[in-house]
Amino acid sequence: MDYQPTLFENNIPQPLAERLRPRDLNEFCGQEHLLGEGKILRKIIESDSVGSMIFWGPPGVGKTTLARIIAHRTKAKFVDFSAVTSGIKEIKQVMEEAERERRYGRKTILFVDEIHRFNKAQQDAFLPYVEKGSIILIGATTENPSFEVNGALLSRCKVFVLHSLSTENIVDLLKRALSDERGFGGQKIEISDDLLTAIANFANGDARGALTTLEMAVLNGETKEDGSIVVTEQTVEDCTSRKSLLYDKKGEEHYNLISALHKSMRNSDPDAAVYWLARMLEAGEDPIYIARRITRFASEDIGLADPRALSVAIDAFEACRLIGMPECSVHLTQAAVYMSLAPKSNALYAAYESAKKDALKMLAEPVPLVIRNAPTKLMKELNYGKGYQYAHDTKEKLTSMQCLPDSLKDKRYYLPDGKGEEAELKELLEKIIDWKKKHNT
Repeated sequence: MDYQPTLFENNIPQPLAERLRPRDLNEFCGQEHLLGEGKILRKIIESDSVGSMIFWGPPGVGKTTLARIIAHRTKAKFVDFSAVTSGIKEIKQVMEEAERERRYGRKTILFVDEIHRFNKAQQDAFLPYVEKGSIILIGATTENPSFEVNGALLSRCKVFVLHSLSTENIVDLLKRALSDERGFGGQKIEISDDLLTAIANFANGDARGALTTLEMAVLNGETKEDGSIVVTEQTVEDCTSRKSLLYDKKGEEHYNLISALHKSMRNSDPDAAVYWLARMLEAGEDPIYIARRITRFASEDIGLADPRALSVAIDAFEACRLIGMPECSVHLTQAAVYMSLAPKSNALYAAYESAKKDALKMLAEPVPLVIRNAPTKLMKELNYGKGYQYAHDTKEKLTSMQCLPDSLKDKRYYLPDGKGEEAELKELLEKIIDWKKKHNT
């Protein structure tokens, strides 16, 4: 039986952001790079020539709104589908209906909100119908589709990147909310331009968040005798008392910020490193996660140029594990500053990556007989370990024995660049290589 809303439910007012949702492209706010006059997405929508596409952008920038505008303009059947409430069963039902529509010559546009929430199996269920043309898929996601959408499905979709709205965009939207009959146009609201700008800045590019804050401020404003409502600075402050840091521990910004920390340390910029560290910690990031990344940095970007860097990172990791926030913030600061000022070398990272490529291409390369283990009589008879030279038995603690497969003889992976303590290691390594060349038999 179809769900029917009750009389009481019908009387519940919709949130301001929903009431003010744009009905057409002329009301749409922002995304001029896609929807300005003559721009590609505007042409596609206005000509009703929509193909499969993905809208990728942060929350509150208009992904769902664009889908609804398409729904109003298209001659195709439009199906709104949520990745949160739907599974394989519901997907198959919609696909079967779309296939029937296709046989009658009618297209079906399937809008999937939060498509990144679908697992691989669920996304795979769309693929044959997209390939056949039974459906035109429009997905919306806050996550990078390169990571969250199956490659085969993504290759059949055009990705449109939506940007965070500018402060000016959001101020215009808030002014429209105050004048539009669907918003507060029927009321007299007194609020200064400075406060509208403050709300826009607080929203950080999120139109929905800005409208929600404005609605809270108006509902909590001071009502005068004439019925007008005054929104004061204190009212706005009370409505924006939560953290305004742009952060999502599972989203793209999480990776952007840890990348900023890593690259600031790599660039020997301790001030920037401490700033990005504070951004993450004050927004609620797990200090253990940051400590793990700093530990990785100690070997990836410093390595043997300063072997103590790894010890500093491990000590900070242990401090985070033992005492937690907020006390461990200073330990992470110590580690981040140390990493920033330490001499840099990526020789260890480059060595492994180079060796990995050869290892993957040459998985069947035999271990040289001379360094094979020979625990049985048969193995000894097969010359396993024959000619092995025990370095500790020599005066130089060196031998000229070949340890790489023949196909990789004399290949170099570790190439110290001579920074910090690695300068001494580079000199030592060159002496070892020269000695082995002279004593090679």
